Amino acid sequence: MRDPGAPSAPSEGLRAAGSSGAAVLGAGSRTRPKSRAAALSIVSNSTLIVLKLVAGVLTGSIAILTEAIHSSIDLIASIVAFVSVRKAGAPADRDHPYGHAKVENLAAAFEGVLILAGAAVIAFESVRRLFVPAEVELLWVGIAVMGFSGVANVAVSSFLARRARATESPALEGDAAHLRTDALTSFGVLGGLLAVEVSGIERIDPIVALLVAAAIVVSGLRLVSRSSRVLVDEALPAEELAGVREALEGQGTSEIAGFHALRARRAGSDRYVDLHVQFRRGTSLERAHELAHELTRDIRARLSGADVLIHLEPEDAVRPGERGGVEAGAAASVDAASSDDSALRVEASPADDASSPQGRPNRPADAEPG
Repeated sequence: MRDPGAPSAPSEGLRAAGSSGAAVLGAGSRTRPKSRAAALSIVSNSTLIVLKLVAGVLTGSIAILTEAIHSSIDLIASIVAFVSVRKAGAPADRDHPYGHAKVENLAAAFEGVLILAGAAVIAFESVRRLFVPAEVELLWVGIAVMGFSGVANVAVSSFLARRARATESPALEGDAAHLRTDALTSFGVLGGLLAVEVSGIERIDPIVALLVAAAIVVSGLRLVSRSSRVLVDEALPAEELAGVREALEGQGTSEIAGFHALRARRAGSDRYVDLHVQFRRGTSLERAHELAHELTRDIRARLSGADVLIHLEPEDAVRPGERGGVEAGAAASVDAASSDDSALRVEASPADDASSPQGRPNRPADAEPG
């Protein structure tokens, strides 16, 4: 049964909410700030690569050259982020009826792998320089370049982190993590060059480069782990699931008997929530539909415009063995959805919410529920 108040599914298989145009515009308004931030990162990394390569050649410092490699990896990651945020913001289409939001998570995981590959190259060259030391010259050039690099990366990474929080972009979050690591390693190399200048011990240079590689490994593993959890549909954090329960408890009506089969996850910047809501005997379908719309809007307000799917049930509809009734407090848990095939999609109209995400990951938009 299809929600009579929801827009009809487009003939090309697009998700119903995506046919309004308003949702597409909303996605575009979120994509533009992400793209500008990613473009800034590309410009910053390109500039630093040139400076570090010149300084590395002039000084002969392996630590500076490894930093140039590090920045080159960051540049590739920035390009990946730039492309991914644009692709993730594209509306659903025939071949991708659930949207493209997970492209950002995939890009972030790829960035993490790039970081680990760069760390391996840096570690190999650093160990080689420990056994075959090279003279470090013109230290003042390296000191100036690494100081500038550290300050520039702090500024750009802070900007990207703020933009990532505002847009909830995994790709920008990964890019900001790269540049934070780059800033730390730049200051580490700066300290190593100063130590070489003061002590004259040139083996300090490859030792610092090895420390840089270790820091990069930690950053890469963290990024791959975080992105992989989203790609395998890890549940939303407990505090966000609590927001869904608060939305239900805040309805202030005796007509809602309870809920069960709550599932929620993320894809890119979007959140997806589905649950079964039970209504008291005597509640008409029209009234249940109205209450479900109110609940949908409340959940979206708490979870940044989440995509919400609500299955309407009478209070005695739960079969033996299924969790039912009113979920209460800490005893509530996230359950697998039941196999009921009579789910009703409840969506706010474009006038209610123009920021609905572009893709539904679990149910094709053009599939008519039974």
